[in-house]
Amino acid sequence: MVLPAFSYAQTIGQQKSFFVDASYDAESRQEIRSALRAISDNAYFYIENAWYQELSQEEQAGIDDKITALAEKFDKEIYPRLHLFYGQEWSPGIDNDKRITVLFHQMKENAAGYFNSGNEYPKFQNMISNEREMVYLNANIINSPMAHSYLAHEFTHLITFNQKERLRGVNEEVWLNELRAEIAPTLVGYDEDYQSSNLRQRLKQFIASPSASLTKWEGSRRDYGIINIFGQYLNEQYGFDILKSSLNSSETGINSINQFLEDNNRERDFQAVFVDWTIAVFLNDCQVSDHYCYQKENLDSIKVNPSLIFLPSTEKTEVSLNYSIDQWSGNWYRVIGGEGTLSLSFDGTDEANFEVPYLLCRDNNSCQVDFLELDEHQDGEVFFEDFEAVADSLTLIPSVYKKTAGFNGQEESYSFSLVISAEEETAGDEGDEGDEGNNEDEDESVLIEELKAQIADLKARVTTLRAQIAAIIGGDNQDFLENLYFGLSNNDIRRLQEFLKSQGEDIYPEGLVTGYFGPLTEAAVIRFQEKYKDEVLEPLGLNRGTGFVGEKTREKMNEILAD
Repeated sequence: MVLPAFSYAQTIGQQKSFFVDASYDAESRQEIRSALRAISDNAYFYIENAWYQELSQEEQAGIDDKITALAEKFDKEIYPRLHLFYGQEWSPGIDNDKRITVLFHQMKENAAGYFNSGNEYPKFQNMISNEREMVYLNANIINSPMAHSYLAHEFTHLITFNQKERLRGVNEEVWLNELRAEIAPTLVGYDEDYQSSNLRQRLKQFIASPSASLTKWEGSRRDYGIINIFGQYLNEQYGFDILKSSLNSSETGINSINQFLEDNNRERDFQAVFVDWTIAVFLNDCQVSDHYCYQKENLDSIKVNPSLIFLPSTEKTEVSLNYSIDQWSGNWYRVIGGEGTLSLSFDGTDEANFEVPYLLCRDNNSCQVDFLELDEHQDGEVFFEDFEAVADSLTLIPSVYKKTAGFNGQEESYSFSLVISAEEETAGDEGDEGDEGNNEDEDESVLIEELKAQIADLKARVTTLRAQIAAIIGGDNQDFLENLYFGLSNNDIRRLQEFLKSQGEDIYPEGLVTGYFGPLTEAAVIRFQEKYKDEVLEPLGLNRGTGFVGEKTREKMNEILAD
């Protein structure tokens, strides 16, 4: 590769136009104008002019302070620690400058940042290259308590480009590339402040969609949720060396992790590790096995909520079910009810490879783990005599595997069927024919009482699960975690309006709850900020409200919600 023979002499306030990715930009622009706002030992920090110039002087001063603090964190924490964990980015790089460039610009609502490897190539190869080692962050996260976590995430992509594409000539699987970046804030130490951490956000997303595929990358919140929680498991079980080794390997994806496991004489391959994880996020009990739990605080109480399959308590019942699941995804099905002998038949698609661990549990705590034996046609069955005496639930955790490389967002799903039956052994009755009607009435009455008991049990389980989720997330799951501002329209704005309404007519006299952040909402936010100016405005050097719901405003709102 022929490199440009120059480096940049840059000063604060210097103006510069940059190419940006239109698919991320809030206005689908391809180029923006920006100014250099901070220089650290290892990075330049630019902010888009159009966004910055809309701020008041007081707000600009607050932003400048935030950028200066972020630059310091980058030099003292992110840069050295990620070098230690993952290795070096390309330096001095294509621009012959040891500093990387961080550009803040307005992005679409759900985007926190991105990395574009096209900037690592000269313009004669890529006409819209900025010819820099460069990452992009959403300008609206500057005030976020997670800004440093997002910067650590994107900087990891810069390291990955150097370690994989440039030095080894291979392209990393997207899911593993993102997984390493997701674990970067943990490695740097930013998840220790759990309430304002990336981990807390990702755990919420995982709980909402635990059955997302690990490898079918679509860039959704559910994708980030599963890769983070699975990455935490990898890091805890095998140390950060497993991710570092896979990054420094000429192999990619699953094959790079299998290489680490083999080189270090581990008993498990990646498929076995994934199956262990599907059990761990349901059982989470180190007493059963060290492989079936998390020990890290805030993860040690994860327990996914399985889909329920209910068998009525009759003399004989049979349920046939069909499912379709993605490769490398966790799926949990709990069977409850039924009396006597319980039998289960599994029939999976022949062309795939299924794994079906199952757990027999009593009181949702004491569990035994076993595996369903499948033949070459992916069929298997198991029987449990006197099931209700052995356990009060049977949980199946099927997963399917077809390939280990070449993943994209269009992966094929695979189907399986379950036939579950329960049959109670009863002795023949020789009662009078005239008693038959009474016996039927008694049987129906018993069944109704049993169903009521099952419903009560399910309600109790739901209550327990809600308590567990609240404990995992921390608090009542109503905290304001993201910055909110004029023009947004979503459920967070609806919650903001409900909150402002609850503060009285002197704050939000209109009391409208529309989900749109318009002038009335902005005025209400300003009144709220000025009411609590000692805590919200003065720490930022502001004298009047801004209408922008940033870190200090959110802290005060969350404090009120917690009371």
